[in-house]
Amino acid sequence: MELESVLREVEGLRDEIVETLVELIKIPAISPDYGYEGEYDKAQKLLERIRDWPFDRVEVYNTPDERAKNGVRPSILAYYYGEKGEESERLWILTHLDVVPPGDLSKWTVTEPFKPLVKDGKVYGRGAEDNGQSLVASLYAVKALMNLGIRPKRTVILAFVSDEETGSHYGVEWLIKNHPELFRKDDLVLVPDGGNEDGTFIEVAEKSILWFKLNVRGKQVHASMPEKGLNAHRVALDLAYHLDRFLHEKYFKRDELFEPAESTFEPTMVKNPADSPNIAPGEHEVVFDCRVLPDYSLDEILKDVKTFSEEVRGAYLKEIDGKILPKIEVEVLQRLDSPAPTDPNSEIVRLLKEAIKKLRGKEAKVGGIGGGTFAAFFRKLGIPAVVWATLDETAHQPNEYARIDNMVEDAKVMAALSLL
Repeated sequence: MELESVLREVEGLRDEIVETLVELIKIPAISPDYGYEGEYDKAQKLLERIRDWPFDRVEVYNTPDERAKNGVRPSILAYYYGEKGEESERLWILTHLDVVPPGDLSKWTVTEPFKPLVKDGKVYGRGAEDNGQSLVASLYAVKALMNLGIRPKRTVILAFVSDEETGSHYGVEWLIKNHPELFRKDDLVLVPDGGNEDGTFIEVAEKSILWFKLNVRGKQVHASMPEKGLNAHRVALDLAYHLDRFLHEKYFKRDELFEPAESTFEPTMVKNPADSPNIAPGEHEVVFDCRVLPDYSLDEILKDVKTFSEEVRGAYLKEIDGKILPKIEVEVLQRLDSPAPTDPNSEIVRLLKEAIKKLRGKEAKVGGIGGGTFAAFFRKLGIPAVVWATLDETAHQPNEYARIDNMVEDAKVMAALSLL
């Protein structure tokens, strides 16, 4: 009966839920890594929004970052105690404040990225689905309990953190390193930052992540006289093409727990200073995004990349002005070694499956993904964590949107998790 009352209350908050998401989307919380100011303004808006809500405790942790507005990257923890007060079992729901840049503005045909639009049961705007939908859902799961004066079975800790999109160095990783006292081994952790369209997929495992850049240095020359220089673009193309094939052929295993089932090695970015068709550039960069099954060692992969780079370099060796060229450097941009998966029989998985079954009449399945989330940091601590949400998967795309029904229905599941 108590759960039914909470579900009705969440439904009654639908308009307020939409309004809150709209207000948050208006603030571009983009990392200084992309040349923006970070999450400060969005964090202040959120704090203003919940200022009069009866949370038992609200804490703000400011990670120093001189590049960001006011020199900090804020994370907010809002506690709503369970029926046993501070002794209650604890449920973390972690979402992130930051969003990715809007990308090609000409591709935004429904509305501008930071001018949210409510249309056809959806809220359009950058960050609407990633991670605004779940952020707001978690807020109103707790607001429904507060409005009814209900203390949940377990304490709910809503964490709104910075820097998820660029590695979490100024967010969860910093919190774990500098404030380990915040976390307990028996905590339950939900990261609503991945899922599928009907909300039946529970992620319990992630691949390792490796982003690396190949920096190739030759000598710039006029394209009509290539013999007088060394075209770094050609060397980089040769290296990237053959390295791509090599990695896929060597690291070929499949694990059906994951989607996709194999490791992926994707060349994603290129850059060189040539600004005219008749320039053979002396520098060229290629970036790879690798999502690697836990069976494989990232150290071994990096060793292979460096060895392969040396072999390709040897094929192009040339002395120019007393220098032996080309030079090839391998730069690691991001690395996250996959921790052990969350046990599919752990309490958080059991409770989430129960909530989905009770509220939606559907059987949820567990699996792994190639993307990286906060969950990996908790799994490294030995704290079981799951990733789950109901998503149309429009994240990082033009015309990104959050489906309002998904936001409301996910809030109901989050509320149920605190009560069951």
